Amino acid sequence: MNRHVLTVDLKDDPAAIAAYREHHNHVWPEVVESLRAAGVRQMDIHLLGRRLVMVVELEDGLDIARVFARHAASSPRVAEWERLMKSLQQPPPGAKPGEWWASMEPVYRLDRSERATAHVDRLRTS
Repeated sequence: MNRHVLTVDLKDDPAAIAAYREHHNHVWPEVVESLRAAGVRQMDIHLLGRRLVMVVELEDGLDIARVFARHAASSPRVAEWERLMKSLQQPPPGAKPGEWWASMEPVYRLDRSERATAHVDRLRTS
């Protein structure tokens, strides 16, 4: 599996934040099925204030951009969900032009099987 950590901000609107929370209490079944079919094995979304952080684990060898493009194009219902979620969000500071959910840079990983910073070193050399 490969892990990705992404971030996006919710709009500065208490109603948008509440709506986002409520929608994620009842994620549409088509969305869950589509994510799994696209290769997402695990997804966690965390919220602090307006900042969302998503941790996504994909099947080995999959590209995150392709996975989410496949997901978004999987059905009109999934596309509707994605439009709805995007209407509540805005790119975070530091996002690259055209980037919505911005990739976060890994700076540390504690792993029992290797030197703690080896993961970050590998990313810098790839």
